[in-house]
Amino acid sequence: MYPFGKGAARLMPYLLLSIPVLLYLLLGFGPSMVTVLFSFTNASGVPGQTWNFVGFENYMTFFTSSDSGDRIASIGRSLYFAVAVVVIQNAVGLFMAVIINKKLKGDVFYRAVFFLPVVLGVTVSGLIWQLIANPLGGPAQAMMNFFGTSSNFFGDYDIAFELIIFVQIWMYMGYSMTIFLAGLQSIPNDLYEAGYMDGASGWKAFKNITFPMIAPSFTVNMLLSIIGALQTFDIIYVLTGGKFNTTTLAFDVYATAFGSGTSDYGLASAVAMIQFLFVFTVSMIALYYLRRREVEM
Repeated sequence: MYPFGKGAARLMPYLLLSIPVLLYLLLGFGPSMVTVLFSFTNASGVPGQTWNFVGFENYMTFFTSSDSGDRIASIGRSLYFAVAVVVIQNAVGLFMAVIINKKLKGDVFYRAVFFLPVVLGVTVSGLIWQLIANPLGGPAQAMMNFFGTSSNFFGDYDIAFELIIFVQIWMYMGYSMTIFLAGLQSIPNDLYEAGYMDGASGWKAFKNITFPMIAPSFTVNMLLSIIGALQTFDIIYVLTGGKFNTTTLAFDVYATAFGSGTSDYGLASAVAMIQFLFVFTVSMIALYYLRRREVEM
């Protein structure tokens, strides 16, 4: 029986569904198609200035211009950023979820504390760490002075990028922990009791019971962190503005379109398309491997 009544009421589900579909077409799919179109033009973003189709010129510029070496280096930094963030963020998130799942006293408080950076937002988080790592008297500098050394932190070419990775992990570790915790709490205790009777405890129980059972949570966390890390540009903008060898491919998109003294929408759109293909390829490879791993478990 049709659950939405008769007559005009039958159309109500389609009417309600049309609202999000329309919003997606207007705010998601439409701008994406415009980006594809702009990647083949010399659009500058200057009001009143005409633009023309230039074919693949913007894509050629990305790989052959005088600063192409910097752009290729930004791809390498994007991969380095993604690998470091994905591995450490998920490892720490899983570790914290396992500890909190032990029903420790005050576990709700710990969950709130670890999840707090997620809701602070990029700008607030960036300002917090800029204050902590202020070379002119910040707490981190005072601690380093105590040990007879000093650092420029986010102004240091050698460690600025690694510090950004640390802040990124700090911001989203609580997100990974929450997903792992949901997976851990869905495991029936009967499995552990049966495992204990067979002599599986500690690491054996985690390896043979816990880890296979949270495989879907692991897959979700891995994919979200991979996509999120490869698209990160905001925390880089807040902490270093792309200076000190901290640019990534996602930051290049922003800098090309909206950077100081530049407004090349055509080239920025081409970089955005290259970034899309980059993220899509890495994500599909990861999804294929993770799905195979789930089946094998």
